[in-house]
Amino acid sequence: MHKLYVAMVGLPARGKSTMARRIRDGLLAEGIAAKIFNNGDVRRQLLGSESTEPDFYNPDNSFGRQAREMIARRNLEEAQAWLASDDGEVAILDATNASRARRQFIESKLRDHPVLFVECVNEDPLLLNACIRRKADLPEYASYTKDEALKSFLKRIEYYETIYDPLTDEKYWMCVDSTANRVLAERPCEISPYYAAIREIVVSVWTPCLYLARHGQTEFNIQGRIGGDPPLTAKGRAQAQALARHMEGRPIDWVFTSTRMRSHETAAPLLESHPEAHVMALREFDEIWAGDCENMLYSEIREKMPEVTAARNADKYAYAYPNGESYAILRERVQRGLRRALFLAGDQPLLILGHQAINRVLVSLFLRQRTEDVPYIHIPQNQYFHIALTPHRKLFERIPYEGSGGVPVDKDTALKDPQIYA
Repeated sequence: MHKLYVAMVGLPARGKSTMARRIRDGLLAEGIAAKIFNNGDVRRQLLGSESTEPDFYNPDNSFGRQAREMIARRNLEEAQAWLASDDGEVAILDATNASRARRQFIESKLRDHPVLFVECVNEDPLLLNACIRRKADLPEYASYTKDEALKSFLKRIEYYETIYDPLTDEKYWMCVDSTANRVLAERPCEISPYYAAIREIVVSVWTPCLYLARHGQTEFNIQGRIGGDPPLTAKGRAQAQALARHMEGRPIDWVFTSTRMRSHETAAPLLESHPEAHVMALREFDEIWAGDCENMLYSEIREKMPEVTAARNADKYAYAYPNGESYAILRERVQRGLRRALFLAGDQPLLILGHQAINRVLVSLFLRQRTEDVPYIHIPQNQYFHIALTPHRKLFERIPYEGSGGVPVDKDTALKDPQIYA
């Protein structure tokens, strides 16, 4: 019978556990029995708070080194026993496995079935910093202050960095950019019938629940003025309250805004009803920059800069405002923002509160949309998009804040070829 071990590899806060869960859930959806064996769970169960101290991870600390080796051995034995039963098909070993010596030990210990190493890397400074800060919120740091927990975890990473060796000599492996769901290098495990399924899971874009909303009405919307940083009108504030009421009872773990006032004001009522949600403002979600035309009325642009109006009407997607942006330019930074948001949220529900042009680009990334049509996608201020995208579920609908139903996008055009990582 074909069975497989998948051993995660990488420094802390690189997305290993999220990737391990995705591999497990993706395989389970295929009818393949998969189970995660996490070294950290065993460590906390056996040693408790003693293993939270950074010196526990010091390679020169003989007690800590021996304890970690014991934990690794015990976890391997549990995985091996599970695969030896009739129940198991793919055992996923969730740990840093940072040193080549540890990986050689794993290969020597697990000779009954192939071992596929999956290394997760993350070189995005913003994401890495955010992930490290989230680690400071783990229950094992409950007795620490926020600063103490952060300092302790950073020291733990330093110790792992001293022994870290990237994958090169192992028999079967793949190195994954976990922020972009991209295989950077690999030595395929072609003898396993599960390799193709795992690889597809690794490179697939996952967002089990994404809400995409636009800010409420602003003074500039009424005036027909472009860009700027205007506040919401009374109607805009009412729309923000309506969105918050509509979302009550719906789990939302992350809320991403732009850096603009109207985005923050729209998010405020929702954050009051979701006090546990993480919130982050990303400049990637700031509205398209109109350059010399910022804060101008559209009527003024037509009158004083007719060449701008004519050129933009001729090719609205490719045309950039003088000293400003085009939709084509905007696409790159919006893609970067979406990757960051999806990585930070992991498999948890998230909401992005963007702007008209931003949300047009975001919607186009999930739909098969011709570029010339992107600047004309309808982005209402009293509705939101609900998107779910996994290898086995594809949903895209537009929902009124106060309504009971959605407005599904044509299934023949939606989500056939998402361009998030194109």
